Amino acid sequence: MGNVAAARPQAQPGYNCTSTGPSSGRAQTPWSGWVWASLRHGWTHCWTSEWTRGIIRISRAIHGSLRHPGKGVTVTVAFLESSVLYCEDNLRQLAQFPSECVDLVYLDPPFFSNRSYEVIWGDEAEVRSFEDRWDGGIQVYVDWMRDRVRALHRVLRPTGSLYLHCDPHASHYLKVMLDGVFGINTFRNEIIWKRTGAHSSAKKWGPVHDVILYYGKGSRVSWNEPRGEYTQEYLDKYYKFDDGDGRLYWRADLCAAGIRNGSSGQPWRGFAPAAKGMHWKFTTDSLDRLDTEGRIYWPASGSGWPQYKRYRNELKGLSIGDVWLDIDRINPRAAERLGYPTQKPEALLQRIIAASSNKGDIILDPFCGCGTTIAVAEQMGRQWIGIDISPTAVNIMNNRIRKATHGRCLPKVIGLPVTENDLRSLKPFEFQNWVIQKFWGIHSVRKSGDMGIDGYSFMTNDPIQVKQSEGVGRNVVDNFETAVERDGKNKGYIVAFSFTRGAREEVARARWERQMDQLVTVKQLLQPEPERRVPFLPGVAPVIDLPLPPSRSRDARPTAQELIESDRSAV
Repeated sequence: MGNVAAARPQAQPGYNCTSTGPSSGRAQTPWSGWVWASLRHGWTHCWTSEWTRGIIRISRAIHGSLRHPGKGVTVTVAFLESSVLYCEDNLRQLAQFPSECVDLVYLDPPFFSNRSYEVIWGDEAEVRSFEDRWDGGIQVYVDWMRDRVRALHRVLRPTGSLYLHCDPHASHYLKVMLDGVFGINTFRNEIIWKRTGAHSSAKKWGPVHDVILYYGKGSRVSWNEPRGEYTQEYLDKYYKFDDGDGRLYWRADLCAAGIRNGSSGQPWRGFAPAAKGMHWKFTTDSLDRLDTEGRIYWPASGSGWPQYKRYRNELKGLSIGDVWLDIDRINPRAAERLGYPTQKPEALLQRIIAASSNKGDIILDPFCGCGTTIAVAEQMGRQWIGIDISPTAVNIMNNRIRKATHGRCLPKVIGLPVTENDLRSLKPFEFQNWVIQKFWGIHSVRKSGDMGIDGYSFMTNDPIQVKQSEGVGRNVVDNFETAVERDGKNKGYIVAFSFTRGAREEVARARWERQMDQLVTVKQLLQPEPERRVPFLPGVAPVIDLPLPPSRSRDARPTAQELIESDRSAV
């Protein structure tokens, strides 16, 4: 279940809980401002109707006011849960969040590249919220993004930050849009991430980078100076001097350009920096102290200018600029690789989250995809919320978090189908994906003459056929038996809402001929994992110990046009 990012006081005689927010318009009591300030720092005191003092743990995500109930005053709280995955259009879901409740937003929306869309998850929900914008051109795409950025701006705290990951086709349009929503003075960086190695491209320079636009909501944002590692070549070249105590140092200039009138512009030990149009980097008193500490290097000849000793063991690390060349794309054999074309490396998110948030902060990814943002947030001790419109993606994220944490974190999932009626309302590809995921299986390559094999079960690789219908009859079973035999198997599964008596009799007959086809109802698949009693479930290990299913190959995914047409048709 999800963590309560803002603990919700229970409605009881002591006080009343509402969700009207801090600006409810009710009169404030003399001490309600103190309570509100306490809420922002994580703790508050509440008084019951009997004036008994109690303490309620309130997280930083809380938004509201507390007033004494005995005086006819209301406790007003808007709260937010973390460790939650929402399967929903992010615009609709963001409207349900309280204002100023999130510390950091990272979003990696579908790129607008030559007005084309590459299918990732293979379900109708993937194209539902933005299928029309591909036909409308860049301005329709920007308008679609603007609505979501405005919603994200509202939920960001005043000290919060937003990182928008995009490609060069749309980055300049998106920056103008972000300037309009956040304000031009809140723009902080255009980060260039070199995502791949050099490669040739037809009559142009090889495209090798993505763009990440970084904005703060206000003038003061959470910021932890990121530092990188120096190369050994750099350290050996500059930090090579030794006083005999084993500490290596670099001789740095004590002067900087420009004349100063204060102490740093005055002569010291016979050296006048103003004569050279310069000034000391320290006051003369500080120079005396540094010299006493042995931090000043004096040339043996006595004629050269003194220099400052910068010791190698005192280095804070290499400052990181806005061109990132040191984070490689995911290695094909890396443990974190799931195989999805838009998956970003965990190191990229680690840098962003470390720089712009602190432990306990709430991280939001409204286009969560395969869950890299929330996986890294969980690793780094942050609270997190993920949103994605695709049920397929949300299922993958749920399994990824459970597996990565060895079951310590069990996300609360909202919006996935949980009843037979929910599943009846799914579009065909969504339903098919849901079934294949329940088998922990893989999708079959889409080709003509496949005789209705939609996927294969985990480990045993037995064929699966999916029917989003009631009363599946004997003819379906007959055809599937032929398909299973042609596939070189002697076992398979047909999934549907219900089967006719003739279908069940045919399966029973086939068992006498050693073909062990099985009819599986949707009701069986809806049972909680420990309660399922069907043989396709792996019994050798808990689900969290199973490998994540591989991503679908390109020829196993429907096209964008097929998904759009399916989404527009009735179930």
